[in-house]
Amino acid sequence: MSSNDKLSDAPGADSPDRYDVIVVGAGFAGMYMLYKCRQLGLSAVVYEAGDDVGGTWFWNRYPGARCDVESLSYSYSFSPELEQEWEWTERYAAQPEILRYAQHTADRFDLRRDIRFETRVLAAHFDDGNRTWTVRTDKGDVATARFCVMATGCLSTFKPPEIDGIDTFRGKIYHTAAWPREEVDFAGQRVGVIGTGSSGVQCIPIIAQQAAHLTVFQRTPTYSLPAQNRPLIPGEQEAKKANYPEWRKAQRASSFGTPWPAATESALEVDDEERNMIYENAWQFGSITALNNVFNDIHQNMAANETAATFVRHKIRSIVRDPDTAEALCPDYPIATKRPTLDTGYYATYNRNNVRLVNLHKSPLIEITESGIRTVDHEHNLDAIVFATGFDAITGALAKIDIRGRDGRALKDTWADGPRTYLGLCSAGFPNLFMITGPGSPSVLSSMIVSIEQHVDLIGSIIDLLDQQGKCTIEPTLKAQDHWVDHVNDVASMSLFSQANSWYLGANVPGKPRVFMPYVGGVGNYRKICDDMLANDCDGFTLT
Repeated sequence: MSSNDKLSDAPGADSPDRYDVIVVGAGFAGMYMLYKCRQLGLSAVVYEAGDDVGGTWFWNRYPGARCDVESLSYSYSFSPELEQEWEWTERYAAQPEILRYAQHTADRFDLRRDIRFETRVLAAHFDDGNRTWTVRTDKGDVATARFCVMATGCLSTFKPPEIDGIDTFRGKIYHTAAWPREEVDFAGQRVGVIGTGSSGVQCIPIIAQQAAHLTVFQRTPTYSLPAQNRPLIPGEQEAKKANYPEWRKAQRASSFGTPWPAATESALEVDDEERNMIYENAWQFGSITALNNVFNDIHQNMAANETAATFVRHKIRSIVRDPDTAEALCPDYPIATKRPTLDTGYYATYNRNNVRLVNLHKSPLIEITESGIRTVDHEHNLDAIVFATGFDAITGALAKIDIRGRDGRALKDTWADGPRTYLGLCSAGFPNLFMITGPGSPSVLSSMIVSIEQHVDLIGSIIDLLDQQGKCTIEPTLKAQDHWVDHVNDVASMSLFSQANSWYLGANVPGKPRVFMPYVGGVGNYRKICDDMLANDCDGFTLT
């Protein structure tokens, strides 16, 4: 029987399905991993909890959901035909369009026939004896494979709010990461939104246009920049498509997967007038990358960072008419140390007569009641509550699966003090287990599809190398893993990222270890490190 034949076809009703590769998740990572397996002649199955492809763009259907990477860059590069045939409509694509793109990709490459939808993986255990992974699902499926690939996504496990009294509320409750498919109409309603991260910033202006009254409950303000979104102009898309090979090369070599000319001077080397003009041009351009990278020391030097933060605070004060509201919306932590957001009319929304901001630092939230939300000094009567409380990022989806490696050791126990990986790809003690954009890789500090494609290509090359050498398993050495974890921490410590309690650190999840999870060293540098590892016969890994 060849490696591409499923042993489930053999006699015996209880025989598990057998594959070369089991993939968990059918977002952009899982879809491309499946495509790559087919290219390598490997049998594969994908398990997906949703009933269609798309990952985060399948679940996040809230009003205003939109990508903060330009659509002509936030797309696959593995297929020139796909690149050329898909037509984007906006500079920053909204969720419905991105979901249609994912669905089109699945149709074009006939991916759905190997995806088991509405099936959640509960456990993945490594068998030391036969060197295979056994996966079990909530549908009772049992499957084994030589390789297990976690394509579970960095922002796929939403964080439920830790607020007393939720079950007592008599109105409607929504979460931005689990939005209903049917249209939600807030017309005539009193709505409360808890959370002002990316999803809150995007949905608040739209809900404000519908609701009779909107109350926004803010714990920590965010730095938000205008997206300057617009329809793509005639010829713009054609020009990008004609230059795609060069553009994709630049993406892979850039710091964040979104190419931007390298800044050569400090924010402290220019006078106030020139600096403000540079920031103003970046503000008007509409890009997170633009404002954060016009000078070479915004991420490392507190004084330089403060010039950018002061500029944005001045913008907030110039837009929001009520001085107290404006001050409450001004962050006091370094810019870019929490994920900045792109918006359409966010700050101006607070000038509406039907919108009120509640500063939870001054008026802490006590509980949810039958009729609304009670803070320390007021009870807000509401018809609906929207939780925009974010995600258990990067490791949350992995923690929900019972993953056990050699000798039955659980991944959650191995990571009790924080995730430990080599290159954000694998963890010692868990042979043939790969994590796409896992902790210790650029992941959320990059354009995700750029990093996804790099990891999938790397996994494919590693599997191919194993087969060429007649090896069965691969896992990191503890020495290489420890060195990489130290390197990730060292690079992060040279930046200002540790100066804010962000979800990059897991600070938004009670009890989660405070460890900076993404790799700050940049997409291009990280790619070179991985390429060198592969060129040196998987240096840092043990092949058996």
